[in-house]
Amino acid sequence: MKLARIAAFLFAAMTVAGLAGSKVKSHPVLAQATSSYSDKVNKTYTYPFGKDKISAPGNAVSVDNQFIPPGAFISAEYCGHCHAEAYKQWRQSLHSNSFRTPFYRKSVNLLINTKGIAYARHCDSCHNPAGLLAGALDPAANMDRSFEDDGVTCTTCHSVQKLQPLTGNGSYVMGIPATIVDAQGKPIPGEVPYAEILANTDRHSEAVMKDFYRSAKFCAACHKANFPASLNEYKWIRAFTTYDEWQTSKFSKQNPLVFYTADYTPCQGCHMKRTQISVPDYGAKNGMLASHRWLAGNTAVPFYYGDDEQLQKTEAFLRSGNYLNVDIFAIKEASGPSLIAPLGTVPFQLPANETIQVYIVVQNKNIGHSLVPEVRDLYEAWVQFSVSDASGSILYRSGYLRPDGTLDPGAHSFTNRPVNLHGDFVDNHQVWGIHSVAYDNTIQPGRSALVRYEFRIPAAVKGPLTITARVNYRHLRQSYLNNVFGPDHPDYPVVEMASKTRTLNIGENSPQTATPQDNPEWMRWNNLGIALLDEEQYADSIHAFEQVLRLRPDYDDGMINVALTYIQWEKYADARAPLEHALALHPSNARALYYLAIVERREDHPEAEIADLQQVVAQFPEARDARRELGIAYYQAHQPREAVKQFEALQSIDPDDLTAHYNLAVLYRRLGMNSKASEQAALYATKRIDPGAPTYSLDYLRKHPEISTESVPWHVHREMQP
Repeated sequence: MKLARIAAFLFAAMTVAGLAGSKVKSHPVLAQATSSYSDKVNKTYTYPFGKDKISAPGNAVSVDNQFIPPGAFISAEYCGHCHAEAYKQWRQSLHSNSFRTPFYRKSVNLLINTKGIAYARHCDSCHNPAGLLAGALDPAANMDRSFEDDGVTCTTCHSVQKLQPLTGNGSYVMGIPATIVDAQGKPIPGEVPYAEILANTDRHSEAVMKDFYRSAKFCAACHKANFPASLNEYKWIRAFTTYDEWQTSKFSKQNPLVFYTADYTPCQGCHMKRTQISVPDYGAKNGMLASHRWLAGNTAVPFYYGDDEQLQKTEAFLRSGNYLNVDIFAIKEASGPSLIAPLGTVPFQLPANETIQVYIVVQNKNIGHSLVPEVRDLYEAWVQFSVSDASGSILYRSGYLRPDGTLDPGAHSFTNRPVNLHGDFVDNHQVWGIHSVAYDNTIQPGRSALVRYEFRIPAAVKGPLTITARVNYRHLRQSYLNNVFGPDHPDYPVVEMASKTRTLNIGENSPQTATPQDNPEWMRWNNLGIALLDEEQYADSIHAFEQVLRLRPDYDDGMINVALTYIQWEKYADARAPLEHALALHPSNARALYYLAIVERREDHPEAEIADLQQVVAQFPEARDARRELGIAYYQAHQPREAVKQFEALQSIDPDDLTAHYNLAVLYRRLGMNSKASEQAALYATKRIDPGAPTYSLDYLRKHPEISTESVPWHVHREMQP
């Protein structure tokens, strides 16, 4: 197999060092060559965002802050000689296509043409590390950039030496790529003869593997992002927080406040599941290899490149039924107060010539992050809802695709709408123009959304009625595809992630046998309660959680959910009894202790509040909410040094936490630590929301009444569609 291209001087350095010989040696000559290359780039490289900040507005750095010759990034083709399966999977993956796709190039070229190539360092810190750290993203750069078509290669990930604080935007430290270390453990860069690697596999592993590669924090280096003021010339704005969503989900085992529990599962547990190999790979164990396809939600890239295997596996991943649950939970007469619920468990009468509402509950059951994560403005996930009579005639529908491929504007879509200074939707993914978000309807992990549909049953209807609700997913949004290709392009795949159908008779309906896909009845009520809680329908939420306790009287989380609803309703006294009941069943229940501490604060019992939160932190030291509230409790109890410890611990979990910035600014000042206080005050001022931002959102919603209801937590989809 042909070896990758490598810079001529770099190859010469390797030869002088004896690397091409039969014995593996260290070679200081290569380090000198790299330093020489870095010095050369530095002579013309521009630093508009701060001295020696190679990647700013991104966060990527290299060891010793040196530029790395592009040829030093050993080719994936070279790695594929021994790791054929990993190479085959990688070649079709999003990582290998991170830079070259027309979707990414459209957005990043707009940025370059609008603001200059230096600004693209923000994006390419993750999409193109080799080009970035080679110094290619500079007006003065003059190099063959064809290597960038390989995107994030094997040695991009496997050369990261350590992680920076979890701020994203490429928060990693890159070393000079090496596939082996010498007898003293020093990395030997370059393409080592395969025979040497096979004779020293332990040294190979030491060079290319770090324990943190298996952690979610490794993924967080790029799967968390913000838009700094240096990028948008406005202010710091959160972009996406996929890692934070995972860290607070049930899968991290670091947060006691989740609604459901699960086994510990890092990002790799879903996106790098071990699969059977089809071609030889020295990294396989018992014929199984951690997947280097990183299956997730991107169907557009494999569709565009004709990578049918990747596309089929991605669609199967999305259709697996593991991640979402759709429940046609209830119906009610539009003018009536009572729910007929849960459907399938109770008898009822369904009249004709009546306007009814249908409650659809969509549960984010087993996704470790939100539906949808990351660049939400580009993705489309929505509910397709339809009601038909016995002849198949559609009585009502919502969430259909129009003839031009765009989504019905009245659809309930799990997306957001970023807007600019003028209240216009930020199309083309021009992220540097984002000033606010008009609404965000994504479903956080472990939570549920309630979608209401209202329609009239005709007097002469031919029963029975068939009601179907689906969650569909498309990557990418049709208008964005049009921006990239123009209106003439193939239809990109739409994948059904979950669905539910129920048949309702006009007149009498009897209970039905549950299907294997149905959640148990108590969970159906629980998911409704969670959704109503997020819609701020507190009385209805409590009623739903009370049904959970009717079915499971000893379910302590059911009691805690009742209490949580009272707390959000600001009825703190009512929350105490269910919390104490839950703690009587399980005295160390951290979730109950956390919410009891909130009640103790409102009832002015600081010692009890601190004691409860101390127990929570002892059990869950990475619980950001508990650290935050314990810091506040210590602050209010005039224990500044203890408060500082908690807020500093909180910043180690999330360096962007606003509460930590604000309180540390105050506390450091009181403790005479003026320099630290000024730093935290500046960070707070940078990261706090612009008070004018909601105005931009309101401007957008006024211009788009057809979707303005999506910004309201509680709303009904009423429009009759042809």
